[in-house]
Amino acid sequence: MTEHLGFPIETVIVFVVLSLGAIVIDLYAHRDDKPMSLKSASLWSVFWILVSLAFGAYLWMHHGSDTASLFITGYALEKVLSVDNLFVMMAIFTWFKVPEGYRHRVLYWGIIGAIVFRMVFVAIGTGLLALGPYVELVFALIVAWTGYMMLKSGEEEEEEEDYSEHLAYRLVHKFFPVWPRLYGHNFFLNGTELEKARAEHPEVQLELAGEDVKHPENSHPHPMQKGTWVATPLFLCLAVIELSDVMFAFDSVPAVIAVSKEPLIVYSAMMFAILGLRTMYFVLEALKGYLVHLEKAVIVLLFFIAFKLGLAATNHLWHHGYEISPNASLLVVLVVLTLGVVASFVFPEKKDEA
Repeated sequence: MTEHLGFPIETVIVFVVLSLGAIVIDLYAHRDDKPMSLKSASLWSVFWILVSLAFGAYLWMHHGSDTASLFITGYALEKVLSVDNLFVMMAIFTWFKVPEGYRHRVLYWGIIGAIVFRMVFVAIGTGLLALGPYVELVFALIVAWTGYMMLKSGEEEEEEEDYSEHLAYRLVHKFFPVWPRLYGHNFFLNGTELEKARAEHPEVQLELAGEDVKHPENSHPHPMQKGTWVATPLFLCLAVIELSDVMFAFDSVPAVIAVSKEPLIVYSAMMFAILGLRTMYFVLEALKGYLVHLEKAVIVLLFFIAFKLGLAATNHLWHHGYEISPNASLLVVLVVLTLGVVASFVFPEKKDEA
C-alpha cells in the first residue's frame, strides 16, 4: 500500500489522524441545527486552512519543499475550483427552500459523498496518467475545455434552473415515495413519522415511487410497501447536490492531478480543501456580491493548468526540456488568486440602476 502511495506509512497515518480528528471537532461543534453566522463561518474556515497548512508543514519537514509546494498548490486549486460548485449549491438550496439551520447538515453529508467519489476519481485518474503522455494531453484538453466553457457561460445571461428536471431528482422519485414537505431535518420518514406528517398536513399528498406529478404521461406509480422509507425534499436536495458535485469533479480532478501524480498528495489536497467547503459556503454566501472577478481568476488558472499538462506531455514525447516546477506553479496560483480577489474590491461590479 505504501509503495503505491509513494510515502511511508507514518505520513499516511498523520494524514488520516489529522483529518479525522478535525472532522470530529467540527461535527461536535456543529451538532445542532443552528444557522451559521459569517463570523463563525470565517473562524471555522481559518481552522480548516490551519489544519491543511499543518499537514503541508509536516510534508515540508519530512519530504522537502517541493512535496509541500505540490500539496499547497493542489489544495489551493481544489479550493478555488469549488467556488462555482458552492454557487450552484446556493441556487439549489434556494430552489428547495432549505432553511439556513439545515444547510450545514446537507453540506456535511454531501461532502462525505464528495470525499468518497474523489477517492475513486483520483485512483482512476492517477492510474490513467501512468499509461503515458497521450493521456496527459487528453487531460489538458479537458481542463482547457472547462476553462473555455466557463468563459463562454460568463458572457451569457444565467437562467434559473428547474431542479425538478434534474437527473438526481427524477431518480429519487423513481425509487422512493416522496413526502413533498420538509419534516424537521429528516432525509427520510419511517411509518410513524409519515403518519404524524399526514396528521399535521392533511392537505399534502404523498407522491408514490415512480409517480411523476409534473409529467403525468410518464407516471408509473408503485404501490407503497410496508416499512418503505419515504424521502423528503431535504434528501432530494442532497441527491441533486451530490450528482452536481460528481459532474464538477470531472473538471477539478484532472486539474489537481496535473500538479502531482502521487495519489496521496492529490487526494489529501482535495480532501482537506473539500472538508473546509461547508464553512466556506457560508462565507461565500455573504460575500458572493463582492468577489465578482474571482471566476475570471479561476478561468486563468484552468488555462495555466492545461498549459502545464500539455508542456509535461510534450516533454515526455519530444524531450524539449521545458517544465514548470512545483514552486513556480504555487507562485502562479497564489498570484492569480490574489489578483482576482483584489480586483473584485478595486473594480466592483456596477449595479444596474432601476
